[in-house]
Amino acid sequence: MVQVSNSLQTPQMVDTTDKHLILGAGFVGLGMAQALKAAGILYDQVDASDDIGGNWYHGVYETAHIISSRKITQFTHFPMPEDYPDFPSAQNMRDYLNTFADHFDLRQHIELNRTVNYVRPIENNLWEITFANGEQRIYKGVLVCNGHHWCKRFPKFEGEFSGEIIHSKDYKRPDQLRGKRVLVIGGGNSACDIAAEAARVGAKCVLSMRESVWFIPKTFIGVPTADLIKWWMPEWFQRLMAYGIMRLTFGKHEDYGLPKPHHRVFDKHPTINNEVPYYIKHGRIIPKPAVRQLKGGKVEFVDGSCEEFDLIVCATGYYVSYPFLPQELQRVKGAVVKCYGGSFLDDYKGLYYIGWGQARGGVGSLIAASNSFFIRCLKLQDEINVPIGLVFKEIGQKLPTTHLSDPQNIFRQLKLANFFFNRIAQKAHQIDAQYPNFSNCPLFP
Repeated sequence: MVQVSNSLQTPQMVDTTDKHLILGAGFVGLGMAQALKAAGILYDQVDASDDIGGNWYHGVYETAHIISSRKITQFTHFPMPEDYPDFPSAQNMRDYLNTFADHFDLRQHIELNRTVNYVRPIENNLWEITFANGEQRIYKGVLVCNGHHWCKRFPKFEGEFSGEIIHSKDYKRPDQLRGKRVLVIGGGNSACDIAAEAARVGAKCVLSMRESVWFIPKTFIGVPTADLIKWWMPEWFQRLMAYGIMRLTFGKHEDYGLPKPHHRVFDKHPTINNEVPYYIKHGRIIPKPAVRQLKGGKVEFVDGSCEEFDLIVCATGYYVSYPFLPQELQRVKGAVVKCYGGSFLDDYKGLYYIGWGQARGGVGSLIAASNSFFIRCLKLQDEINVPIGLVFKEIGQKLPTTHLSDPQNIFRQLKLANFFFNRIAQKAHQIDAQYPNFSNCPLFP
């Protein structure tokens, strides 16, 4: 995670114009660092936390486990230990990322407790970084890997609540729920995990969802559901298979007092959970629709019902946020970063937005698959003057309209892109010749 500070000190300028800077040392940042190091590309890496691991270090609750399987979450070129379960714990993930950093000797380039205040383009297509302590450095490029599980999104409530309201990011251990009447708001994976925990240790648990979600079981016939999906399966086939697995495992939503979701499975980020349907059947989780208003120690729902609570947990997601970038480089619309090829701008070169999307699958296998293409693009950028994003735009690529993606489709696209990369490079040089005077426009604080 990269945070913002308003520290005002006399800056000291450090020239590192032969290097790239990686912002963030979580799963994505570490994967990118290893790729740059393997390719012989010079870089520095900073993180605002006091240790590596990103969300797995500072963000998740003690009882968290991954929802995708070990097989697809691990880096393909660095498998997790054989004694890890199919769904590793938060501690497993922290240990794995630390082992990954040690194995590839990444720590020597990582600076911890380094908060970034501002990133801006300056003359000669370079990038100036201002840190919270006033230090400034100049880099040839910046890889933004600051994650998207830190800028909390809260719902807007009518009325006042006399109990405690927290975000799911602030939930760390079951003792926070023990013996309490808990309302969990949300239908995603964190919401369902916390609701299941409240069902075990709380006095009461209500799960409020504006819209019902599809509950996909974590396993089917003893196999992690994510592992059943193969590279050759188109999304319509995956969707059909998911419907079949859900019906065979859970039956119909109506059997749990839940309305059928209004969206197709995979049109929203999937909720991988067996426990919520289980606890609904046991009366330990009470499903409710959206909140209408807060009334002191009570909460009224849109169906007119009213319940008393001690604690409200808002598992309502996060904003994709880059507060250290100037307004001209704020390319976020909703949950989507408007960049080409998942990372590249068409009007600025040297700034790369990485890891902002949400794929239905493990991050490690996707990073491993995409790194070779990204590195080739990074090297191609050194050969041409125009931004790589402009090349993708000129050859017909469209800006993304959703942050969700099918990992199998990404794998297929990456194979094609790598296969045809020489053609892409040839086209890039042709486009470059059309813009002989291109230069980043410097921005000022």
